[in-house]
Amino acid sequence: MPNYDFSELASIININSYTKNKAGVDDVAGVFSSLMTPLGFEVVTHEREHIGNHTHYVSPKRAGRKILALGHFDTVFPPNTFTDFSEDDAWIYGPGVCDMKGGNHVLLEALRKVKAESGEISNIDVLMVSDEESGSDDSKSLTRDIVKDYDLCLVFEAAGINQDVVIARKGIATFHIDIEGKAAHAGNHYEDGVNANLAAAHMLIALTNLTDIEKGTTVNAGKMQGGIGANTISPSAKLIVEARFTQSSERDRVLKAFENITETPHIEGVKVNLSGGLQRDVMQPSDHQKAYISELEALLGKSLVLEKRGGVSDANVASSTGVATLDGFGPYGDGDHTVHERACKKSYIERIEDVATILKGVAGTNAK
Repeated sequence: MPNYDFSELASIININSYTKNKAGVDDVAGVFSSLMTPLGFEVVTHEREHIGNHTHYVSPKRAGRKILALGHFDTVFPPNTFTDFSEDDAWIYGPGVCDMKGGNHVLLEALRKVKAESGEISNIDVLMVSDEESGSDDSKSLTRDIVKDYDLCLVFEAAGINQDVVIARKGIATFHIDIEGKAAHAGNHYEDGVNANLAAAHMLIALTNLTDIEKGTTVNAGKMQGGIGANTISPSAKLIVEARFTQSSERDRVLKAFENITETPHIEGVKVNLSGGLQRDVMQPSDHQKAYISELEALLGKSLVLEKRGGVSDANVASSTGVATLDGFGPYGDGDHTVHERACKKSYIERIEDVATILKGVAGTNAK
């Protein structure tokens, strides 16, 4: 493996950019912007008051296909929890080395290669958001608006162990169900009570039964609470329920069922409030995506290993617009979201070469 200097990436890793640390996220954006402007990118900042700013890096345009590279600056690690970059012969370690500051830096290095080999960068833009790790609640509408202007979206989350490219991700919906019953003494006035816990139990079973493993649909009531004590009919209960699905038809079935089940509780007299909903839509394989995979394989002179993942990313958001989307163009790594996060050096270097080839080939940049 050739020697590679990771000091620039280390300087970015060592800036804490926990999603709720606006100052840190904006500091990372500032460093990244200072590295992108010499490549000819215009920096368009979408300012936010309480979270980090979202940043759109725009290159000159000409006739031909246009690519959007998509990433995020935030990590899951609060200040003073997991902070420092380190490395050994095979791995780099630190918060974001694979999720996804490492992926962002792969993109940066690939763009530098395009610039060096072609003299200019055009038709390739970059969007970096600040809140992916908390669900992209603020950024997803911006991402949808921007990505529609492009032919292909490449997302720089970590690759699979065999340099896998991600072609599908489950969609996710999260619901909060608040149930109001009526308290009563369980001994003296049992029949006067309205048992919110019992209503919640019926709903938990009905919602869980929406699971269809063969179709890749799961429904999980991950948190349940309610009641006062054993001698009191429960006056209130709460459920937090997550649904994941691999098909849009299953999304529609499950979301409709949530409404039906909560609107028709088994226990007479309870009041139910359903909140939450779809967080990220399903990312499904498509013919348009398949055509780009064939083109990328021809450009690279090798077959791509393809992967479907249960976890979500902003690839879900981009894909929901109908734009051909491929994910996993960061380096292979593991331990993400833990203090053991690491990325493979060999994968990192290979990804830079492959991404540069893809960007030049698809965007049609001519070599000198």
